Amino acid sequence: MSRLFQNRNNKLRYYLTGHAKRLYPKSLLRLDLDRLQQSIKDFDEQNMYERLNYCHKINTPFELDDSAHRLKDISNKHGVYSLDLMEYTRFFPQEYKLSYLFGDITHVPSVPAVTKSRPVADSDNSILMKFDKVRHFYMVKNDIKFKDKKNKLIWRGAVCQPHRVSFMERFFNKPDLINVGDFNKGQNAVNEEWRVPFASIKDQLEYKFILSIEGNDVATSTKWIMSSNSLLFMTKPKFETWLMEGKLIPNYHYVLVKDDYSNLEDKINHYIDNTDEAEEIINNASQYMEKFKNKKSEDWLHLKILERYFKLSGQVE
Repeated sequence: MSRLFQNRNNKLRYYLTGHAKRLYPKSLLRLDLDRLQQSIKDFDEQNMYERLNYCHKINTPFELDDSAHRLKDISNKHGVYSLDLMEYTRFFPQEYKLSYLFGDITHVPSVPAVTKSRPVADSDNSILMKFDKVRHFYMVKNDIKFKDKKNKLIWRGAVCQPHRVSFMERFFNKPDLINVGDFNKGQNAVNEEWRVPFASIKDQLEYKFILSIEGNDVATSTKWIMSSNSLLFMTKPKFETWLMEGKLIPNYHYVLVKDDYSNLEDKINHYIDNTDEAEEIINNASQYMEKFKNKKSEDWLHLKILERYFKLSGQVE
């Protein structure tokens, strides 16, 4: 059990804390965004509003439809999603209405709605919030130095989607520099030969290069890789979350590989020979991740997103 907690956020602790917030008397809650802003050390107004405008791209009034629910009617049966949403909606009048989509969302809703994920392109109605953060926003804290890691690339994931199947057909047990495998827990594996023993985050961090492959929407691993001393390899993101994957700069925050992975081995060899370039990208990724570690800034952004939503939907007098 302790080994598990070393490699992921503690979900039990998250549930206990989340439900405690849900039970906190709403009459004692005060929404004071100005005071919250003043409490944020080195508050960068331009940067914060750029993030706000990126996550909530709509800036003109809109009408709600039947998909909107009163805040007090949002069910807690959706686990971490409803807890993540409730953490901030509890500060607003519970008669206000909100449209939301939980889960791996890859389409754009017909009316503005808060979501965990969205397509990078043409996604104005998808308003990003930090949903399922206990799973997606694990940050590596104690990592070994890049130079002390193995000169190989690793990938572990569930091989279900066609693009992951194609990748495994090409790279499983073939190149010496690439260690990939399927740890799908389901009974119906695409290819039983691809099954490998579970590799924890700590195990994967022994490698200099870690590949991130999108699943149903984004790849969960992208966040923790970017917070580590390993070099992130991935194709250009098609979907994004609170991480704002669409703002990541290829070969600056991560190593860009072609969609068919035809240049993957060449990229690995290049960064084995050019460690300074690799460490510069790792440093850029680490700096990018810093913004997500400030709890007060994250709170301010979520509350501003909801405030803008309620204003533009005509619910604030």
